[in-house]
Amino acid sequence: MSDELLKRVDALVRRDPSRAKGEVPVLTEIVADERAPRQAVDNAALEALAQELERAVLARLGPEVERVVGQALDGVRSELTVSVTQMVREAVAASVAQALATPKSE
Repeated sequence: MSDELLKRVDALVRRDPSRAKGEVPVLTEIVADERAPRQAVDNAALEALAQELERAVLARLGPEVERVVGQALDGVRSELTVSVTQMVREAVAASVAQALATPKSE
C-alpha cells in the first residue's frame, strides 16, 4: 500500500471515535482531505485539450450538419420550383389573355 492510501485509511478510522477498535470503515464514508495537493493545469495543455475537443466534436457533427443542410436545401429547391412554375403559368396565362383580347388589325 502507498503511504497516501495508508494516510487516508487512518484518517477514515480516526473520523468516528465511537468506532470499535479493529472495525473496518465502510466505503460509503467520505473523508475530505483539504490538504490534498491540487494539480495545476498548464494553460498550454488546457488550450490544446480544448482545441482537440473542439476538433473531435466538429468531426462528429460535420456529417449531421451536412445532412440537415442538404434536407433544408432540398426543401427550399422544391418550394422555389413550385413558386417559379406558378409565376410562369400566371405570366403565360396573362400574356395569352392579353393577346386574345387585343383585336388584330388587318
